[in-house]
Amino acid sequence: MDEITLSVVIPAYKEQNRLGPNLTIIIEHLEEFLLNKGMAYEVIVVVDGSGDGTAAFARSFSDKIEHLHVIDNQVNRGKGAVIRQGLTMAQGKYHVFLDADGSTSITHIDKAMELIESGVDFVVGSRDIPGSVIEVHQPRHREVMGTMGNFAIRAVLGLWSFPDTQCGFKVLKAEVSRAVAPRMVVDRFGYDFEMIVLAKKLGFRIEQMPVHWMNEEGSTVGGLFGPNGFLQVLVDLAKTRVRLFTGAYQLDDKPQAQSQIT
Repeated sequence: MDEITLSVVIPAYKEQNRLGPNLTIIIEHLEEFLLNKGMAYEVIVVVDGSGDGTAAFARSFSDKIEHLHVIDNQVNRGKGAVIRQGLTMAQGKYHVFLDADGSTSITHIDKAMELIESGVDFVVGSRDIPGSVIEVHQPRHREVMGTMGNFAIRAVLGLWSFPDTQCGFKVLKAEVSRAVAPRMVVDRFGYDFEMIVLAKKLGFRIEQMPVHWMNEEGSTVGGLFGPNGFLQVLVDLAKTRVRLFTGAYQLDDKPQAQSQIT
């Protein structure tokens, strides 16, 4: 197998109708960004118990993507669980994960890799810092819940410099994935803040970058209730704080410390 430079992890739940355009953009951009420089990439689509044709549709791109891996989980485990799964099997020097619907385009990888090459370990996409653009907004009630949730996350975990932990575009060096993913336990939408706070506690250098974001209709993000709902995020937030306090994440065994930017 060719040495992989970049691993692209895409969590997918009932995305048969939206995955195609995103994979096409990924192919077109990475052909120019990496393959023309003699570097290989892989795409890992992790299907989260969709029960539809998402996995088969993803596999139909195998003639276009040389290193394509489709993991078809038969049981729905949650976005955080399948991202951990994808990061664990990723072979690249750098790992990026982004949403299947293309709300944040793979084209952001250009700027993110500039930051990585400058010494950053973990790049966090943000919709709420200078330079970010929200082309299509979420429904008002979801934006209100998002604002409330972001404040709670920053207050409970001390992530005051991160106004948007939940953007679905993040780039990590492989070393960060290897240190953080095995420690993560949040299976649903709280995985973002868990990943950031663990990387921060482990001493990795983190930097935020603005993104161009567009809300896509058909999101599986819940309302107040349910496994993907706002209340579940708050429950996972409280549990994350408790795990940090009790030492359950075993953060004393740290990788070599990195200088940190927040």
